[in-house]
Amino acid sequence: MKTSFLIRVHLEQLERNTLSPYASFSDASKGRERSDKLCPIRPLFQHDRDRIVHSKAFRRLKDKTQVFLSPEGGHYRNRLTHTLEVSQIARTIARALGLNEQLAEAIAMGHDLGHTPFGHSGERALARLLPSGFRHEEQSLRVVELLARQGRGLNLSFEVRDGIVKHSKGKGKLLKKEGLPATLEGQVVRLSDIIAYVNHDIDDAIGGGFIKERDIPCVGCLGKKTSERINRLVIDVIQTSMDTLQAGDIRILLSDKASAAVEETREFLYKEVYDAPAIRREFEKAEAIIKALFDHFRDNYDQLPRYYQPLVSPEPARNIADFIASLTDSYAIALYRTLFIPERLPYPELQHDDEK
Repeated sequence: MKTSFLIRVHLEQLERNTLSPYASFSDASKGRERSDKLCPIRPLFQHDRDRIVHSKAFRRLKDKTQVFLSPEGGHYRNRLTHTLEVSQIARTIARALGLNEQLAEAIAMGHDLGHTPFGHSGERALARLLPSGFRHEEQSLRVVELLARQGRGLNLSFEVRDGIVKHSKGKGKLLKKEGLPATLEGQVVRLSDIIAYVNHDIDDAIGGGFIKERDIPCVGCLGKKTSERINRLVIDVIQTSMDTLQAGDIRILLSDKASAAVEETREFLYKEVYDAPAIRREFEKAEAIIKALFDHFRDNYDQLPRYYQPLVSPEPARNIADFIASLTDSYAIALYRTLFIPERLPYPELQHDDEK
C-alpha cells in the first residue's frame, strides 16, 4: 500500500475518532454521481472543496454584486467576500459541534456559484423570463452538475450537492422542518448564510449612508457592532443546537429569541435597504440589462458567444439563461454596451476649403 494512500485513510480514521456521531463522515458518503478515483491524500469532502475553489465559477464571484451595484471603494461586500464570510462562520459552528468542518466549508464555498450578475435583481429578471423560473440555489447545483468544466461538471459528492441546493431560506420563517439539507453540516451553512448576510448588509448599508447605527433593530438582543452580532448568533446556534441534539431533535437551530430578532432585522433590511428607492432604481436598470441581453440572444440565438460551452439543454431559453447567469457584473455591462450602444468610430476631420 502506497504511503500517499495511507494519508487519506488516516485522515478518514481521524474523523471517526474525533467527530460527533451526528457528523457526516467522508468514508460513508453516498458518493458522486459518476464513478471517480478517490484522491490518495484528501478525504472526499476536502477534495470537493478544492474542486469548487479551483473552478471558474468560483473566481467569477469576485465581480458579482452582493447588494450594492458597482460600489465605489473596496470595503463593500461582493459575492465572493460573502461566500468567504459564510464559510468562516460555518467552519466555526461545525468545529464547535464536532461536525465535519470540511463538508461545511465545501457547501459554503459552492452555495452561490449560480448567482447571476447584479445579485437578486438579476435573479428576479431571469425568473420572469424563463417559463420554468430561476432560483440561484438551483442554478448553483446546475453549475456543479452540468456546466462547470465545459459540461463535465465537478462531479461532487451527494452531501455537498444537497447542501448547495437546499441552502436558501427565502423570506419565510427560519425555524422550519421542511426542505432542510440532509446533513447537519448543510444545515449549519443554511444558518451561516443568513448570519453573514444580515450582518454584513447592515454594515454596508451604514457605510453607504442608507441607514444610521441608531436605526438598527434588536440591538439589545444581537448587539450594536457587526462582530458582536455575529458572535452572539454563532454562540446561540452552538448552544441551542447542542441542547436540541441532546434532546433527540437532530437539527441545527437558533433559539426562538434569536430567530425572532434575525427575522425582525431582515424585515428592517428589506424595508430600509433592499427596497429603498435609490437601490431599487439601480436594480431596475440592472434588470433591464438582463432582459435586453436575454431578448437579444433569444432573437439571435446563433450569436450566443461560441466560447460559451456547453449548451446542455435542448431549450434555447435555458442555455441563454445559463450564459447570462454566468456573467460577471462588468462583463454583462460591457456586453450590453457592445450590443446596444453605438460606437463613435474614429474618422479624419473634414477640412473646409478656407483651411486648404
